[in-house]
Amino acid sequence: MKKEKKKSSAKAIVQRVAVIAVFALIALIGLNVLFYPQLSDYINSKNASRAISGYDRAVSSLNRADYGAYLQAARAYNARLYKRNAGVRDAFSAARNDPDRTDEYWSLLNVDNDGMMGYIEIDKIKVKLPIYHGTDDAVLAAGAGHLYGSSLPVGGADTHAVVTAHTGLPSAELFTGLDQLKTGDTFAFHVLGDTYTYRVDRILTVLPDQVDALRIAPGRDYATLVTCTPYGINTHRLLVRGTRIPNPAAPGAGNVQKAPQKLNWFQQILRNIFLAFAGAFEAVVTFFVKIARWVMDLFHIAY
Repeated sequence: MKKEKKKSSAKAIVQRVAVIAVFALIALIGLNVLFYPQLSDYINSKNASRAISGYDRAVSSLNRADYGAYLQAARAYNARLYKRNAGVRDAFSAARNDPDRTDEYWSLLNVDNDGMMGYIEIDKIKVKLPIYHGTDDAVLAAGAGHLYGSSLPVGGADTHAVVTAHTGLPSAELFTGLDQLKTGDTFAFHVLGDTYTYRVDRILTVLPDQVDALRIAPGRDYATLVTCTPYGINTHRLLVRGTRIPNPAAPGAGNVQKAPQKLNWFQQILRNIFLAFAGAFEAVVTFFVKIARWVMDLFHIAY
């Protein structure tokens, strides 16, 4: 009799634990889906920062001859592009018809053989994104894409670089704040360790096939940032054009730089603990993002 009672109570406990575990799992999945935009944007931001750091390291390892060769090849390409005067297509439909990757374009400014040609910085909206060759889906999910057929972002007369990124993705901010830019605001490209700064001088909203504003203008040094608009509808394109200006002086330029302070043993331990926790947190967030994507794929929820 006692044995039967023990068995039934043990069975009840197991059932209770199983029910709690199922409800906990459902709650966890629900929270993952609910907070998917924030978690995914965090992961995308970390990946973008990592890509930019890797690019800066690759550029810093170039010798003067390699740097000169990359820059000369890019400017020669831009000169040939201007002479051809072929124009460009809509950034978000061009990806479906991208030419094969054997074209010379795909190797230009490709310092680390990962398709990254530099990065863009827009201080006003706190954007810092890697710029990759082309505008296919994989590129635009990871950062900004350089529109094939437009000038490479290395400045100079007779050039018009076009860089595009998505707006309103649940998984990443990207160019979501681009509509906040006004005439007079600035953005900058960082390519091969050089900075090219542009001041916004024109903002247009056009239909996808209206690409005349992206053409090269003789003697001018333009760059245009492109994204979809209105938010969530995406029937038009927002074009934010800038004209090249001298780079602004860096804050504190001319001041004597202090040597970085060396960490003592205790500060090094704290730093290592922080890095370990940050790494673990990123791994957990990545795991949750994968679960959320699996659930949304299962129920055909767009993300």
